Amino acid sequence: MTNQEQELNTAIREVLKRSVSDPDFRQLAIKNSSAALEKVGIKNATPITFVDNYGKSQKTVVLPDPIGNAESLTEEELERVAGGLAPSCEATSCGTSH
Repeated sequence: MTNQEQELNTAIREVLKRSVSDPDFRQLAIKNSSAALEKVGIKNATPITFVDNYGKSQKTVVLPDPIGNAESLTEEELERVAGGLAPSCEATSCGTSH
């Protein structure tokens, strides 16, 4: 993972964390993800869509990007690919929406 990807993942986790306790920030993340990411220190990030799942009975889970040859990956690499942000997001249900 590149340094830029690590910074973006850290920023996404911060957006998720702030959105739990700050309703105004939550709305900003939903309406303007770039502005929300800027507030946590990332400018010109890859476009990201944050979706509010509060009170919804149906959830959407985004699958990780496909990889070329999964058989050649180590267990650690597979965990990173399959895990994404999940370990840091369990309390906030990140990666789920709708």
